[in-house]
Amino acid sequence: MDAAIKLHTRLGPGLLESVYELVLAPELERRSLMVERQKAVSFEFEGLRFDDAFRVDLLVEGCVVVELKSVEVLARVHSKQILTYLRLMDLPVGLLINFGAATMKEGLQRVVNNYRPSQFASTRLPISGRQPVNDKRSGS
Repeated sequence: MDAAIKLHTRLGPGLLESVYELVLAPELERRSLMVERQKAVSFEFEGLRFDDAFRVDLLVEGCVVVELKSVEVLARVHSKQILTYLRLMDLPVGLLINFGAATMKEGLQRVVNNYRPSQFASTRLPISGRQPVNDKRSGS
C-alpha cells in the first residue's frame, strides 16, 4: 500500500492502468518482494480445465493478488472481480488499487476470501483491563 501511495503522490491520478502496473512492479521488487505481472491463471471447474483463463495484474509473493484500476469511482463489480480471482486461485487476500481516485485513501480496498474470525477473537472486550464478569479465569 505504501508503494501505491508513493506512486499516486508522484504520478497523480488518471494515467492508464498499464502505466501504474509498469511502475508499481519494479517499486515492489525494490522492496524485496517477488512480483509477477499479468500472471496467467488456469483453473478447473466441474471436471474441465481452463488454461490461461484470466490474468491478474500483479501477483505478489505468490499469495496476494493486486488488481489495478484507473477510474473515477470503483464499481461494485471491481471488488467482485478480485474476489472471484481469489476464490479460483484459492488465495486468502487481494488488494484493489484505484489510481483514478483523488486520494489513495479512497483508492485502496482490501478484499478477503473466506474470512473467518479467529477462534480466539472475542466479541466481549474487557473494560479498563479488567476481565469480563463471566470469564472462567476470573473465578466468577
